[in-house]
Amino acid sequence: MKQTKLRTLILAAMFAALTCVATMIIHIPSPIGGYFNLGDCMVLLSAFVLGPVWGTAAGGIGSALADVICGYFVYAPGTLVIKALMALAAALIFCAFAKNGSRFGKTFSGSLLGSVAAEIIMVVGYFLYELPLFGYAPSLESAVTTNLPQAAVGLVAGMALFTLLDRTHLAARMKGEPIHA
Repeated sequence: MKQTKLRTLILAAMFAALTCVATMIIHIPSPIGGYFNLGDCMVLLSAFVLGPVWGTAAGGIGSALADVICGYFVYAPGTLVIKALMALAAALIFCAFAKNGSRFGKTFSGSLLGSVAAEIIMVVGYFLYELPLFGYAPSLESAVTTNLPQAAVGLVAGMALFTLLDRTHLAARMKGEPIHA
């Protein structure tokens, strides 16, 4: 039991670090502050692999850490909450679908619906976070020019990574090989 908790903690730390790095790799500033990045795909993947508790922590902490490292201090508190909520929603929806077995169709549907819900939370969350900081027009512009494209890329990349991971996992199970989380 102790080894499982340690392993989960290590995986969560690894996903937080991967989320931070993925957020910082492609870093295109938006017109009013903030930036376009690939961190959403890692937030989603951490939610699907680690579940609601650890996935939420990894997604929120990793994303907020990237904001701090990159100098976007004003976004760090909002990012922590928004990305954590994204991961929580994605994980809960995914778990609801995957509960009755891990057939690829069920897990794909759960991950797709969870990803869409998470990206909606991201776009709306940043719009609401930026509203008191910048006003209506700049917040709306940021939502349309930065957050919607980021949501699309995060959704597609996250689903591609999940599909690859899920198919590998199922293939190993079918061959009788040990599966490592």
